[in-house]
Amino acid sequence: MLIAFITLLIAGIVKGAIGSGVPVIVIPILTMLYDVQLAIAVLLAPNLFSNALQVWQYRRHLLPLRFLAAFSIAGGLGIMLGTWGLVVLSPDILSLGVACAIVLYLAIKLAKRHFALPLHTATRIVIPVGILAGVLQGAAGMSAPASVTFLNAMQLERRVYIGSISVFFVAITSVQIPALLSTGILTWERALFSVLALLVILATMPLGANLGKRLPHLWFDNLIMLLLAAIACKIFFDTLIA
Repeated sequence: MLIAFITLLIAGIVKGAIGSGVPVIVIPILTMLYDVQLAIAVLLAPNLFSNALQVWQYRRHLLPLRFLAAFSIAGGLGIMLGTWGLVVLSPDILSLGVACAIVLYLAIKLAKRHFALPLHTATRIVIPVGILAGVLQGAAGMSAPASVTFLNAMQLERRVYIGSISVFFVAITSVQIPALLSTGILTWERALFSVLALLVILATMPLGANLGKRLPHLWFDNLIMLLLAAIACKIFFDTLIA
């Protein structure tokens, strides 16, 4: 429980600093401690409300509405497909899915650090990328390998990036909540844990926002990547070897 609490504190700081990172940090650790289904359910309230707050804060700094609408609707479709996988696949396969999503995320981050994706090109591929991000979010709780790397590749100004990725997260979480309710994965107990997780994250987001203005984005980026690499190795070891 203490590890989970510390994880949420760190996730809130990172969220305030760079506008994303909560699922990337929390899902792998809660998956390692408990299971994927609980990890995804616990992050519903933080995903919805912390991102809604950032949408409001950065509402004047967003990508075009048509682009965000296509991205979000496609993500919602992907959520439904991913939630089906969350129900029918075994816990070991889901854990491996989380680890593979981490590896994919790290590989893209390392390969595309200096790659710039123009808006007109991004518009052409926004729907398939949105669907993929939704599937990853629904099945593994992490859309970041698709959603975060996609918007990062566009080399957006910090405020535009935070506001736009927050719109996407709010949209797909709004679809994910009824999907998980219909499958029985979201229970009253897990909903209570989710609200508590939200309070912890909201408490530390202002600290992260202040740090984000003072420290280089790359500093947070490298720290998260090192953490994720260690977590992926641990999940692979526990699932395949131990």
